[in-house]
Amino acid sequence: MSEVLNIQEIFASKVFTLGKMKERLPKNVYKDVKRVMDQGGELSLATADVVAKAMKDWAVENGATHYTHWFQPLTGITAEKHDSFVTHPDEEGKMILEFSGKELIKGEPDASSFPSGGLRATFEARGYTVWDITSPVFLKEDATGVILCIPTAFCSYKGEALDKKTPLLRSMEAVSEQALRIVRLFGNTEATKVVASVGPEQEYFLVDREKFLKRDDLIFAGRTLFGAPAPKGQELEDHYFGTIRERIGSYMKDLNVELWKLGVTAKTQHNEVAPAQHELAPIYETANIAVDHNQLVMETMKKVANRHGLNCLLHEKPFAGVNGSGKHNNWSLGTDNGVNLLDPGDTPNENVQFLLVLACIMKAVDTHADLLRQSASDVGNDHRLGANEAPPAIISMFLGEQLEDVVKQLVETGEADHSIQGGKLQTGVSSLPDLDKDATDRNRTSPFAFTGNKFEFRMVGSSDSIADPNTTLNTIVAEAFCEAADILEKADNFEMAVHDLIKKYMTEHRRIVFNGNGYSDEWVAEAERRGLPNIKSMVEASASLTTEKAIKLFERFGIFTRAELESREEILYETYSKTINIEALTMIEMAKKQILPAVMRYSKSLADTVLAVKQAGADAAVQMEELNAVSANLAAAKKALISLEDKVAKAADISTEKEKAFYFKDVVFVAMADLRAPVDTLETMVDRSVWPIPTYGELIFEV
Repeated sequence: MSEVLNIQEIFASKVFTLGKMKERLPKNVYKDVKRVMDQGGELSLATADVVAKAMKDWAVENGATHYTHWFQPLTGITAEKHDSFVTHPDEEGKMILEFSGKELIKGEPDASSFPSGGLRATFEARGYTVWDITSPVFLKEDATGVILCIPTAFCSYKGEALDKKTPLLRSMEAVSEQALRIVRLFGNTEATKVVASVGPEQEYFLVDREKFLKRDDLIFAGRTLFGAPAPKGQELEDHYFGTIRERIGSYMKDLNVELWKLGVTAKTQHNEVAPAQHELAPIYETANIAVDHNQLVMETMKKVANRHGLNCLLHEKPFAGVNGSGKHNNWSLGTDNGVNLLDPGDTPNENVQFLLVLACIMKAVDTHADLLRQSASDVGNDHRLGANEAPPAIISMFLGEQLEDVVKQLVETGEADHSIQGGKLQTGVSSLPDLDKDATDRNRTSPFAFTGNKFEFRMVGSSDSIADPNTTLNTIVAEAFCEAADILEKADNFEMAVHDLIKKYMTEHRRIVFNGNGYSDEWVAEAERRGLPNIKSMVEASASLTTEKAIKLFERFGIFTRAELESREEILYETYSKTINIEALTMIEMAKKQILPAVMRYSKSLADTVLAVKQAGADAAVQMEELNAVSANLAAAKKALISLEDKVAKAADISTEKEKAFYFKDVVFVAMADLRAPVDTLETMVDRSVWPIPTYGELIFEV
């Protein structure tokens, strides 16, 4: 019998929570910390010293020997440099452990080796990490020991943001400030801030680690660069919500425990659509904490997988022909006195504040569809978006029947005098109760869908940080709120002005609303007719960061400077080129050293068989046909290999990062597909015992 797990006891046991602070800090110090958390400002150095000592004592009691400023550079992952608590021994040779307020608040990691997109020269090394007091400090435990992790922002010596946390925090303040202006107009004088909340659903694949280590493409690229479809894929849809296998269930149990200890509210777990694919979803949290926790989720998933002889794949498309993985970013806004700005209530047609918020979000998403699309761009997501498994690359909003009807009434008549109600769903079974029916269905094909009291941004890739999409969302909505408040605060007749503004915004931006099938060819044509952008790749999306429209937006609210935006665009081009280059070199290596030699050995055995059959006086037509087919595909693969090598070599002659990125997309990536095609055909022809790498069937069904 397994031991009883006490979730309440282990939850946040590795987190320096407010409760632990309250127990360990003097009352006046705790109040000062809480004040800065809630209202902003700075701790005095004396107060920081008291906090640092309490934090260090708690960490040491739990086995910690080192601390680190844990931050999120523009690599998209986390970074940490460990410093021990040890100082000079006293005169009797006894080791003294110390941790000061200065060390807590500020660190100085080398900034020269992180991506900066030209913001920093290589010889300019100094960078600063600054404690994000609003995100909980926690303990990480692994083979290096127990480390006290202090979530921080990361900036250069000149103050430019070199990370994903700093712009996110700026955007949270911007949307809070502008949203407060909106709620004040409706008489809410008690709220002191509006908080952006996020709940990211994380999809992932699990494969056997022993098989993983036999595939260089999974090791170096995180996805399979070769691979013929297995006889069975996801067509029976039997994996989705199916019974969780024992080995996977054991993994999920350990994963939950580790996450709960770190204060991550892991809530939902299930099998996803594709074989070997699964999902974990947490409860909503403040945006910056949700970003930190999602990074911990991804890191912990990989760490726990290793313990179970598994490997966790977070690439958006690790296997061709089956669904890839996304990360649905559920986003909402709420005041600190308990009002969800995205709650329509029972009669949304009468909820004027909600209708104004909705109209502003429609305006924001339509005006900045290119930026929202860019915020979900990464190399792996290019494989997923637009395939019939994920939202299309065209940004649109799903509102559902109830809200779309309200919008239609307001636009066409100027009044919304009713709203569609859900009613009852009759099961037709006497022993089952009738169900309250929602007023609208869901739409899984929409990239930005309203789902009751929040918006679900479904385009985000599974391996991506959710900092970028939430920074963008917060900022574009802040702009719409600001422009609305500028108009309404000056109005002589508020009721008339807000009515007219809602109608104006909804009329001008109704084109962004689409409730139909986002996978259909008809929608692509309809979106073009409406004038909606269809940005098909990461490389094409990157330039949207540096349009005059984007620069004006981000500089207006202090989120990014022009230089910070230009640097990020440069980093995106560089990242794309490097990623595709690694994939291409991996393909070349696998083809030259594993696959083609194996096929040549197999073709020799076929040739020997042909000779043997002929010498025996029998008809060798079948064997000869097989040999000819293998030889033809082998020749095609060799030709494609030479072509790919040549195209990769030519990339070195391209001077600008933008040109190079487009070259890798338009030339190298195409050449990779040309090599893959004959190799995948060969996999279906060559004896399984000869094929040098695990197949799709072995990878996704033998877990």
